Amino acid sequence: MMSAVTAVSRDLVLGFGLPVSGSWATPGTIAAVARRAEELGYGSLWTFQRVLVPAEEDYGAQYRAVLDPTVALGFAAAVTELPRLGVAVLNAPYVPAAIVAKQLATVDVLCRGRLDVGLGSGWASHEFAAVGATLARRGAQTAEYVAALRALWADDPVEFHGEFTDVPSARMLPKPVQRPAPPILLGGSADIALRRVGRIADGWISASRHDLRAISDAIGTIHAAATAAGRDPAALRAVVRGVVGLGDEVHDEAGRRPLTGSAEAIRDDLGKLHEAGVTEVFLDLNFVAHVGSPDIDPISADAYAHEVLESFAPARS
Repeated sequence: MMSAVTAVSRDLVLGFGLPVSGSWATPGTIAAVARRAEELGYGSLWTFQRVLVPAEEDYGAQYRAVLDPTVALGFAAAVTELPRLGVAVLNAPYVPAAIVAKQLATVDVLCRGRLDVGLGSGWASHEFAAVGATLARRGAQTAEYVAALRALWADDPVEFHGEFTDVPSARMLPKPVQRPAPPILLGGSADIALRRVGRIADGWISASRHDLRAISDAIGTIHAAATAAGRDPAALRAVVRGVVGLGDEVHDEAGRRPLTGSAEAIRDDLGKLHEAGVTEVFLDLNFVAHVGSPDIDPISADAYAHEVLESFAPARS
């Protein structure tokens, strides 16, 4: 079994979700997890965004206490040297493109060119209300946001004129280390969102709720859209947020949920994801009930995280 896993691990990038949700999201734990993941050969570290949650509605414990994703990446940049640092995802309608372009260029400078930018269109109506954004045409706004970021990161002077963003001729420094721009990946699971990935993005990031047994369908839609747009599908990344249940086999009407159960079963799932076209999986324990909650003992969450880190260490495969 291990020989097959070794072959897969050489091609599939394995990353890890930084501790950004719940009681384990502390400076010491972020630093310890980031450094240990780097030592073990993990290729990337990831954050996610949640601004606030409704007082009378439960979206899940993992959303109740979440650090700002961009600030957390800046912290991780200071304690690591090698893994790529990604956000999965920032909601494009929430903040003007010029502000995000400045923040992310700063992170790319601080991490010396290791940033991956994940963007989404948003779905939580209460957050749209809180930030003064609108749900209407958020898909079109996200598509324009990609173009606006790339324009703002281009050589000075920069200029962009769109429906949602209007930037007069200006200079914006510093530029990201990665030229012409850091990779921009898009989230989303609806066909229209997947086709948008194929047309304009550098890759796709799956949601925590995505059924990984049908991942090839989503990747197929992305690749078809890329081909239709005259782009090379093979150049696009397919990044999966892997909600891992090590030792906790979960079943639904379709059978065992991928990435749950024994370490051997999870390694086999990783191989199958790679065969389906996935280029990277990051193991995200923030979305595990006994880790990413503010009510959980942080010591037990940290112990479980290190068990998962050690069990799937790329350097040991």
